[in-house]
Amino acid sequence: MTAGADVLVLGAGPVGCTLALALQESHHSVRLVDAQAAAPNAFRPIALSHASRLILERVGVWGAFPVTPITTIHVSQAGAFGRTRIDAADAGVPALGYVTQYAELLAALRARVDIQAEAGPEAHCTVHAEGAAAAARERRYAHDAVVARVAAEPVPQGVAFERFATEGPLALLPLAGEWALIWSARPQRAAALLQAAPPEFLAQLQQAWGERAGRFTEVRARAQVPLALRVRASRVAGRDVYIGNAAQTLHPVAGQGLNLGLRDAWDLAQTLRDAADAGDARVLARFAALRRLDAAATIGVTELLARAFLGDHPLARLARGAVLTGLDVVPVARRFFARRMIYGPSALP
Repeated sequence: MTAGADVLVLGAGPVGCTLALALQESHHSVRLVDAQAAAPNAFRPIALSHASRLILERVGVWGAFPVTPITTIHVSQAGAFGRTRIDAADAGVPALGYVTQYAELLAALRARVDIQAEAGPEAHCTVHAEGAAAAARERRYAHDAVVARVAAEPVPQGVAFERFATEGPLALLPLAGEWALIWSARPQRAAALLQAAPPEFLAQLQQAWGERAGRFTEVRARAQVPLALRVRASRVAGRDVYIGNAAQTLHPVAGQGLNLGLRDAWDLAQTLRDAADAGDARVLARFAALRRLDAAATIGVTELLARAFLGDHPLARLARGAVLTGLDVVPVARRFFARRMIYGPSALP
């Protein structure tokens, strides 16, 4: 077979690049293909878990792009009781997560791989690492996300906020001395927020958050992002494998999508590393079985947060408040939840 075609990776986003780097020392030749070699410039904040940091360290890219650590996460619901505070110490890690910009992570990864513009010859194994697969089922959420960069006083210092409101979750993530905002709202309201004059936008944001995150002083880089859940029924079809967004696209609440995709890439690399034939049905079935629990559990938790934590029914508010309060007063539960969100369903490194 023509050199470079043992493993064909379609999509040179963070997941595809991570897979290619993780396979560099294997006996397989890898061809990484992306028709668009330029990194996107739009503001797109992402939160990397501690487990993702470990993966990126192992492929040699950690430290090549700027990150802002999250040492504490404050979770609450708007207009009702119930809150919890999760610290890095609860999970036994130096930071619960790290906030960066997608474009900066992508640039650091792409600087270490060789990207081709065309697929070339047929491969033993073809890995789809970007885009929604045609066979994925899709369910649109009733809200969009407004993403923006917000300055505040005082300057954010490592605390992230997650708040559950009637229309959808809101998040404030510390990023290089400012806030990265993800604000879920019904599409019409999201469009209005996008078009609102900066003073009006900041006033509405202040009303939504109160003074807990400080006084908001400036907003820029606003964008409206439609949200949907897309999940492919099977990760394997013949000699084709689906990972990252090609396997599942999640709601941004709790920031699990990219982290799940990086775990996909790492586990696939470990499965393929010593395989004589990267596309052997038994090898790919083993990978699919390895990823089944993590994917199902992560999708389930994300869906619970994105849907069950919405609405203003008094009983629903009471139940949400009880869950948040329970996490706050039971250290064992808080530790398990924190480690589950970091490492996957095993809650272990």
